Amino acid sequence: MEGQRWLPLEANPEVMNQFLRQLGLVPTWQFGDVYGLEAEVLSLVPRPVCAVLLLFPITEKYETFRQEEEAKIKAQGQEVSSDVYFMKQTIGNACGTIGLIHAVANNQRHLEFEPNSPLKAFLLQSAKMSPQEKAAFLEKDESIRVTHESSAQEGQTEAPSLDEKVDLHFIAFVNVEGHLYELDGRKPFPIVHGKTTEDTFLEDSAEVCKKFMARDPQELRFTVVALSKA
Repeated sequence: MEGQRWLPLEANPEVMNQFLRQLGLVPTWQFGDVYGLEAEVLSLVPRPVCAVLLLFPITEKYETFRQEEEAKIKAQGQEVSSDVYFMKQTIGNACGTIGLIHAVANNQRHLEFEPNSPLKAFLLQSAKMSPQEKAAFLEKDESIRVTHESSAQEGQTEAPSLDEKVDLHFIAFVNVEGHLYELDGRKPFPIVHGKTTEDTFLEDSAEVCKKFMARDPQELRFTVVALSKA
């Protein structure tokens, strides 16, 4: 991922909500923290939930798993709905913004936009593009880049320098046509994690997040946020 590099976005719901507001999303849905993946903790998350973002560390164990998963899916195949909006990541440290785009793009039936929303314009113009074309289109989108940069400076922790190596990565989980999809711009395609419903979506996403944690039991750097109706 040589070329453009952005400052990483913090896994902070306030930063994410402000970022989306600045890009013209009406705040009828808001990101909030998910403080644990046990049933009683998940029960405290406002419903309905239409997207989940996971921030996790990229470790050797994870990279080995990712390569095995990709090879297995290429060999066995999987059915992905043509309605899934998926884009590749070609900009360094842009995974937070791409996670937010994935969350919003696949929930446009729930969400409202301001009349001149730069994000809505981006989604409309890129809807029919390939994942790689969407990535190139994002590289040229000044309004999203500028909003990302200002949001990256807004977090509670000091933003690292552009050259600093960041080994944390955002991915999104969404429900499209009753299937749970993992959307990760580092992967060549969406990952289907079976069936889901609007009522069980948060719990189903939490089960997948638990697998990420179980692969790296020594790691504590996991953060989960959910996009819920305000």
